[in-house]
Amino acid sequence: MITIYHNNRCSKSRCGLEILKNSGQEYKIINYLETVPNKAELTKIINLLKINPIDLVRKNEAIWKENYKGKALTDAQIIDAMITYPKLIERPIVIKGDKAVIGRPPELILELIT
Repeated sequence: MITIYHNNRCSKSRCGLEILKNSGQEYKIINYLETVPNKAELTKIINLLKINPIDLVRKNEAIWKENYKGKALTDAQIIDAMITYPKLIERPIVIKGDKAVIGRPPELILELIT
């Protein structure tokens, strides 16, 4: 089963969802703004992506700029910030098995699902 962490207001996320629809494969949509991943889930996603927590942050969001930019934060603090403000989480995230990608650009999703 493929899982997409999706935000319908994001054009890249909508493109990613369209790629999944056209793939013919089964997938599950998680609207992460409504169903916010907990610390364990978000940590697992970061590990699957093989990135550091800061690399999953949307650094141009006003919330980030106003509250966190320029501060020396631990990985745990960054994860807590994304849980508190899920809008900070980069999107879409697509997971298949033990692999994951951030669909930016959305075509990266094709590499995961083919």
